[in-house]
Amino acid sequence: MTGPSADPDQQVFHRHRNLLFSVAYRILGTAADAEDAVQDAWIKWSAADRSQVAEPKAYLTRIVSNVALARLRSARYQRETYVGPWLPEPILTTGDTAETVLDAESVSMAVLVVLETLSPLERAVFVLKEVFDFSHAEIAEALERSEAAVRQAAHRAREHVRARRPRFTADRSRQREVTERFFAATTGGDVNALMEVLSPDVTLWTDGGGKVRQAMRPVVGAPTVAAWFAATGTVTYQGIAPGDMKAELVEINGGPGMVFSGPDRVVATVTFDFGADGRIAAVHNVANPDKLRAVAGGTTHAIAAR
Repeated sequence: MTGPSADPDQQVFHRHRNLLFSVAYRILGTAADAEDAVQDAWIKWSAADRSQVAEPKAYLTRIVSNVALARLRSARYQRETYVGPWLPEPILTTGDTAETVLDAESVSMAVLVVLETLSPLERAVFVLKEVFDFSHAEIAEALERSEAAVRQAAHRAREHVRARRPRFTADRSRQREVTERFFAATTGGDVNALMEVLSPDVTLWTDGGGKVRQAMRPVVGAPTVAAWFAATGTVTYQGIAPGDMKAELVEINGGPGMVFSGPDRVVATVTFDFGADGRIAAVHNVANPDKLRAVAGGTTHAIAAR
């Protein structure tokens, strides 16, 4: 698609493909749906009269935003009837130092969970305004809404997110250090070392989707969460013996995380939310096999929003 013989319109689409995935993923919270939205955008782009398109980037963003918004509305019922806690689908990301803290924060599990509580319109507006810095007028055109409606949705979404997601972020080097200590303590079964990196009221969210056995409600408190992870090296999990389980430190959703794998498959990802003191305030554990395909596929996504 990018070679000298590639169609110029294909080259234009490919140039903006990462942006389109980044928009769709933040609106939808699932990599599979985001990829489908990008593919739908390609089909619409291929069928369009591109001679009338003055700004391909804005045009493509408008297409993928509308496709993602429609998909989100249709997905809401499925998420309301989901078995156990619903968590976003994790993706592998790149630690590009050029990315801003906002880029990483906006794709984190913690923020995506908060975005799930917005209406579909509020979520799309928040992503386009706060993450990608589109103007209210540009968003109104993209989503085919009045500018007044977009301003109202942006205000509601911003206040909602601020109330549930205070703007403090632990230093990235501190996040990495704490994650490495958590990793060592988990693989070594050291409850005391785990207790040192967990906030007293830490919450563990587990997503098995009814496909694998996981906690159906949040697990709260450092002693219980520490015991949960210390046991991972001593008990058989999903038919995989402790000696066959491999744990790996990787970057997931813009921050340090862990991938647990058996001999033939990825079985879980673990990501963290950090408190103001740098300790782990929340843990997100995704084990639903349907949500591990993006990680198992090994594709790494750039998360820069510009």
